[in-house]
Amino acid sequence: MVNFTVDQIRGLMDKSTNIRNMTVIAHVDHGKTTLTDSLVSKAGIIAVEKAGALRSLDTRQDEKERGITIKSTAISMYFEIDKAHLPAIEQETVGNEFLINLIDSPGHVDFSSEVTAALRVTDGALVVVDFVDGVGVQTEAVLRQALSERIKPVVVLNKVDRGLSELHLTKEALYQSFQRTIEKVNVVISTNQDTTLGDMQVYPDQGTVAFTSGVQGWGFTLRQFATQYSRKFGIDKVKLMRRLWGDNYFDPTTRKWTTVGTDANGQPLERAFNKLVLDPIFTVFDATVNLKGSLPDVLAKIGVTLESEERELTDKPLFKAIMRKFLPAGDSLLEMIAIHLPSPATAQRYRVENLYEGPMDDESAIGIRDCNPNGPLVLYVSKMIPTSDKGRFYSFGRVFSGTAKAELKVRIQGPKYIPGRKDDLFIKSIQRTVLMMGGKVEPIEDCPAGNIVALVGIDQFLLKSGTLTTSETAHNIKGMKFSVSPVVQVAVQVKNPMDLPKLIEGLRRLSKSDPCVQCLTPETGEHIVAGAGELHLEICLKDLEEDHAGVPLKFSEPVVPYRETVRAESTIVALSKSPNKHNRIYVKAEPLGDEVTKAIETGKISSRGDSKLRARVLADEFGWDVTDARKIWCFGPDTTGANLLVDTTKGVQYVNEIKDSCVAAFEWVTKKGVICEEAMRGVRVNLLDVVLHADAIHRGGGQILPTMRRATYAACLVATPTLQEPMFLGEEEN
Repeated sequence: MVNFTVDQIRGLMDKSTNIRNMTVIAHVDHGKTTLTDSLVSKAGIIAVEKAGALRSLDTRQDEKERGITIKSTAISMYFEIDKAHLPAIEQETVGNEFLINLIDSPGHVDFSSEVTAALRVTDGALVVVDFVDGVGVQTEAVLRQALSERIKPVVVLNKVDRGLSELHLTKEALYQSFQRTIEKVNVVISTNQDTTLGDMQVYPDQGTVAFTSGVQGWGFTLRQFATQYSRKFGIDKVKLMRRLWGDNYFDPTTRKWTTVGTDANGQPLERAFNKLVLDPIFTVFDATVNLKGSLPDVLAKIGVTLESEERELTDKPLFKAIMRKFLPAGDSLLEMIAIHLPSPATAQRYRVENLYEGPMDDESAIGIRDCNPNGPLVLYVSKMIPTSDKGRFYSFGRVFSGTAKAELKVRIQGPKYIPGRKDDLFIKSIQRTVLMMGGKVEPIEDCPAGNIVALVGIDQFLLKSGTLTTSETAHNIKGMKFSVSPVVQVAVQVKNPMDLPKLIEGLRRLSKSDPCVQCLTPETGEHIVAGAGELHLEICLKDLEEDHAGVPLKFSEPVVPYRETVRAESTIVALSKSPNKHNRIYVKAEPLGDEVTKAIETGKISSRGDSKLRARVLADEFGWDVTDARKIWCFGPDTTGANLLVDTTKGVQYVNEIKDSCVAAFEWVTKKGVICEEAMRGVRVNLLDVVLHADAIHRGGGQILPTMRRATYAACLVATPTLQEPMFLGEEEN
């Protein structure tokens, strides 16, 4: 039985201090969706018995068939937490009711763009690690992504039941395994964390690590055990928590704590974690699975009573039934989320610098920082979700400032919008606001700052993502940087030529529905779909054929695109004369260098930021000349690519008048390179000198653009042009 109503959720939306927006992230098959079932069942949305097996947030049929999550799914849940936990919350809180907006994300590397879209709208991350397999490659990748977005992590070591039933580990071996895994997670955090946020590492004795079995639905944090023992023995809970991890031993003869593993007689002492935390679990396991000891005595000791039908169970099902009552996983996760993850009111103060492109003192930035529901609306749409009839899309995103409501007229700013211009800008009204509840939606009247929402009626004005605002001076929320790029391409054709319009409409819908997929139509007239990997492409093509286009299709074999680059500086200066012979352009090409190329691709150096800051980074970190770094005219292709046009001319007249034509020519060249018309990567083009006609009519775009294009092609041809192919970087674990 669902133990909350939409009205209760709407009531909590106004208390931004009691909201937790979080994403569950992990390596593929480490148990994210199974674990979220424990929280969903605690909220009463699914039956406790089904939790762990139902995978309620895998809403698509192919997710159920393949056993993996493909699309990130959001759900909003209302919880009341134990008032005893409230003093441990270090941020401002009102009452003990909490709204948790949880997003379950995919673990497969091909779908990491879904993780990026989920992380952008949340403030905390639940990092699930299979303690048997350890920290996977994808765990590191998504954790790095989360930290770059200034998202606070807490860790869950999952599949603890495997340590008991499959590996038959001793208590000490289990502890050592836990410690090694936590250490690996902390290494990733410490090498990638943002210094302004302080220490983001996780520690079991501070309650930021939980130990669970998602499939059996039980789990614990050290805070839970410390609470039980402090009630029983009257000891301070916080002091006891610190003793329950690390080299701490309790000597029963002297009744004192020690950090030495032996007593006065040289007899070994048992570690506090093993004795006080693992021992009760091992005792239950022995009594149920290994049939050692008296079960009624064990149940009396841990305070669990079984129903009559549960008493008839044996072996693992009995262990599962007892552990679910003794240590319900939902309780431990909920307590950790409420205490240790930040509320929007806390998180937006330090995230605003990373999120907002404009100045930090304008009304929108102040509204975001204060998480002000009465400020100007600033809402970031991170992805599009198809409606149940597949015809339209919900625009899924987060309200950072103001309140989103139906009939509100908003400025819809696409990723290329520049304040003061009309490009990539629409002014329309929101039709409806809804809450995403797994595979279902619930209508709500409005949605204040700090919450996650889906909007109806603006999908035709945005491609994949964008910013909605009511302020005319608002800049965009920064675009998302995906850790994977669409490198596997397939040509798509219809079997029946009559269905071509349906295919074109289907491609338009497909490119909306996935943050990473690209649908291209080159001059050859083919329709190309590009995805991050073969699995991603397979899922996209299945969606295209069955849902978006709904017509039979033919697909080519997958191919990968190449990139063109240069390996050396141009051996001679390339000179080109304009068609009217009155203007000359002198150009040289050289390699940018791997470090700068990667910095541009990861967003460290961006075309949209402050040019002085960019110049400082290039000069300090990459050894560029400061004057050159300040005179970067353009990034290409598409004004964001990893090629640079640099004006290195000195004292030349009229040079700024030809800038637009030179930039257009450079964009053209970098989009279609000199070898085989593939996009270029990692090339720096230096404009060395120009000789221009004094009369402006003789140096118009028609004269300069083809001249600059020919000169750039020539400079690349004499700079040892070469091809680059994509590389699939994997990691083999023994």
